[in-house]
Amino acid sequence: MKKEKEPKEAYKDSRFLNSPKARSIRILSEYLEPLSRLNKLKVKSTILFLGSTRAKPYSKNSLTTKYYWEAEELAYKLTKWAIKLKPKGKNFVICTGGGPGIMEAANRGASRAGGKSIGMNISLSSQQDPNPYISPELSFIFHYFFMRKFWLVSKAKAVVAFPGGFGTLDEVVETLTLIQTKKIQKEDMTPLLLYGKEYWQEIINFDALLKYDTITPEDITLFSYCSTPTKAFSFLKERLEKFLL
Repeated sequence: MKKEKEPKEAYKDSRFLNSPKARSIRILSEYLEPLSRLNKLKVKSTILFLGSTRAKPYSKNSLTTKYYWEAEELAYKLTKWAIKLKPKGKNFVICTGGGPGIMEAANRGASRAGGKSIGMNISLSSQQDPNPYISPELSFIFHYFFMRKFWLVSKAKAVVAFPGGFGTLDEVVETLTLIQTKKIQKEDMTPLLLYGKEYWQEIINFDALLKYDTITPEDITLFSYCSTPTKAFSFLKERLEKFLL
């Protein structure tokens, strides 16, 4: 007589855990595991860098190459400054979406300064490998976009958006919406910094939104422009220091 298979504990049953019925468990895991790890490593706050995956460090024909190196320099300056603060825990840790392009540049700058940095990657049909500059213990991979977005902004005291495509636009507008609707309180984050004024003013016509009365004059104050690493660093440093009081 054929022996029946031994039953499994539910938490060891991969077939169940990967089924639609266990989706809530998978979502909860993508909340609890990062929370546990970030707390263990004493990450108190972050600076989130957004931007194109297509920005390359060495390309004569790419308009985004200069933004790669400016992101690297800004992340370097911010990390070097943050390390010297020596607070209880890690404040203003550079955080990115973990992929190539601007994300790689920001992690690279933090690494050059001798600091830790976070990469929050996403599993995609076209594989996006974590860039090599992320601190291994702060490298995350998410299945759900919304959980990844939650963690990208959850500890952010500043968001710097470099030129980017659909993904960057989505993250910029969603962050502005969260601040506009007070899901993120303005006093808990610096104004969103749009890096590369020429690019952003060409891509998004905020004045037209104001003209057509689809945003208010107050909404224009939710963001600022900067176009050099030095000015962006001064802008952020001045506003971030209040969070240490």
